[in-house]
Amino acid sequence: MRPREAARRNPALRRRVSLLVIAVVAVAVGAAVVIAVALVQRWAFTAAATPPGVGTTVIAPHQSKAQRALAEDGSDAEIAATEYLAAQPTAYWLTPEQDPPGAVGRTVTALTSQARNEDAAVAVVVYGLPGRDCGSHSAGGLAASEYPAWVSEIADALEAAPDVQKVVVLEPDSLALAPSCGDGDQRFAQLRAAAHELSGPDTWIYLDGGHSGWLPAAEMATLISRVDAGTQVRGFATNVSNYRATHDEFAYAHELSGHLGGMHAIVDTSRNGAATAGAEWCNPAGQRVGEPSGTFGDDVVDMNLWVKPPGESDGPCNGGPAAGVWWPEGAVTLAGASAAEH
Repeated sequence: MRPREAARRNPALRRRVSLLVIAVVAVAVGAAVVIAVALVQRWAFTAAATPPGVGTTVIAPHQSKAQRALAEDGSDAEIAATEYLAAQPTAYWLTPEQDPPGAVGRTVTALTSQARNEDAAVAVVVYGLPGRDCGSHSAGGLAASEYPAWVSEIADALEAAPDVQKVVVLEPDSLALAPSCGDGDQRFAQLRAAAHELSGPDTWIYLDGGHSGWLPAAEMATLISRVDAGTQVRGFATNVSNYRATHDEFAYAHELSGHLGGMHAIVDTSRNGAATAGAEWCNPAGQRVGEPSGTFGDDVVDMNLWVKPPGESDGPCNGGPAAGVWWPEGAVTLAGASAAEH
């Protein structure tokens, strides 16, 4: 006897079948409601999100090397410079050396929690690309097999904070160095996949845009175009870890944007207050911090941002320690009179 025929002849069985059907339908409806609510919430955050701009407040990360250096001994000038720089809104660099797989997600969660508590945005730099820096002072990065999972861990932590505005600078120097590194096709694919993974609610991604003294705008635009990340990327970041004048970077950003259909930009002003370094990029003497994050922008440049944390060395050159290491003497020079006034 078929189950349906048995249920028709047995009232008790028919009731059990009916209850089972109702339960299944209820579970399905409940699941649909949960999914619908989640989609609506995500849509609401995305629809309400506005890109970074003038006046955007970025956190001064509690995990920064400047903050950690506050516990160290030093001269009065070094302590004053460290205190000043630790208090400035600055991007946090996610590197596999400092925040390896299995730990980087917790770091991102701590950053977004701080941003939520302070009603501010968080800016992070994702810097772990395989073959990073082509073996120069910042050589390192992850193996090609490890990079996607590391990026995914970052992405999951960012997506878990849809209510926080997130600025992501994706792999500085990766595109401008591609012609000399000789691994462009691999880099384009890795950056495309990373941008896809990192995209999410109120997350604004900026690719490497070099700077005004590096590659011609047309050549840089070709490199950015080959990433082909579509609308998942807001724009590009220029002058990261460099010392070029703000005026020159704005002009360069406009020229580059013109080649890219109006793509937006952010400009690193963390160390361009003097802008006298010329072609010297590794701990040049006599430089100063630039205008604070969120001070200015225009129809192309969303905002200026301290991307490179002042006080961290560019590498073992001009008296500095290894790249990324806190350098008290360099911090004093960069902070200058600002630290004394602070």
